[in-house]
Amino acid sequence: MKSLLLALFIVVCPSSIFGQTTGRKPALPSHPNAPASEELQTEQVVAPGQTPAVPSVQQGTTGLLEPAQIKVLTHKIWLAQYRLNDLLSQVHPERWKITPAARQSFDQSLDSLRKSVAAEEDWRSQFDARPDSLYLGFQTYMAIGAVLPRVDGLAHTVSKYENASFGGQYSQAGNQLFDLQQLIEPHLAYLLKNQDNAMLIVQTNLASCQNELNFAEHDKEGHATPMKNIVPDFKGRRKPAHPTPSASSSKTAEAKVSAKGKSAVVPASNH
Repeated sequence: MKSLLLALFIVVCPSSIFGQTTGRKPALPSHPNAPASEELQTEQVVAPGQTPAVPSVQQGTTGLLEPAQIKVLTHKIWLAQYRLNDLLSQVHPERWKITPAARQSFDQSLDSLRKSVAAEEDWRSQFDARPDSLYLGFQTYMAIGAVLPRVDGLAHTVSKYENASFGGQYSQAGNQLFDLQQLIEPHLAYLLKNQDNAMLIVQTNLASCQNELNFAEHDKEGHATPMKNIVPDFKGRRKPAHPTPSASSSKTAEAKVSAKGKSAVVPASNH
């Protein structure tokens, strides 16, 4: 009896034993909306006290940035602005051996740069709060464009009157801002292209509907009926209170003729 049970155990158990020892995992069902070649993505569990990895600003083939990527990009712009403001606090043109007129011109340029950076920060903060706004993204892009040439001019002036190394730091900050600006441009171009395509589709559909409506109403309209020419009778038209000059002149002529006729008739004498 024991040998029979042992034989049954050897026959039945190998399949289950081999199934448990194999290293292959059962295939997970694919997502209905995922492409066939895409692997199923699972949520990453982060240990307590650790923060998940920040998504990069690397753009896809279309140039579109996700809201999380725009957040990373605006934060990097803020860091570049912070570095630039730190450099602006270290420049001291009053120590340079330049004419008062040149120093005044540089002070004006420095003040203009500070205002441009402040305007850029204003637009950047709004774009960070609303990363889906095309308008705020465009204004941020233009604000950076207003800062860049002023930074370049400041870098040349600092290199000339102070030292080349310090001026190179301004150039480096400007180059960093320029690189970040170039990441915004494809994103804006993609959104603008989508809006332009949507507008074109609406206009095409509207023109098609108008043509179909005109064709449907074409046979329902009757032909034009010619009207007889008549002299219009304007109601409420006032008649002239005095006779017209032609009528008065004719009456005067008739009176003269009658007077001549009476003067031609002489009464007979009684003698």
